[in-house]
Amino acid sequence: MNRIRVTVRVEGQVQGVGFRYFTKRTAQALQLTGWVRNCADGSVEALLEGPEEFVSSALVDLRQGPASGHVEALHSEKQPYRGEFDSFEVRF
Repeated sequence: MNRIRVTVRVEGQVQGVGFRYFTKRTAQALQLTGWVRNCADGSVEALLEGPEEFVSSALVDLRQGPASGHVEALHSEKQPYRGEFDSFEVRF
């Protein structure tokens, strides 16, 4: 199975609505590693690593977001897999 790394920036009503924890639950359910954090500009940034089909599935979920939020845009960039994480964490 092809493993990939994707950086993601999500814009919209994504802070103060549980988006980071939604992302963490999604990533853990798909056995992905990496991190998620809020950005000063009001967006959320994440880095996901794992099997390509699972990362793709996570991106579909992140485009929807939690019911309390509203995603206006999701930007992602595929990168070579590095395997540098053991788990998925929320960063502050």
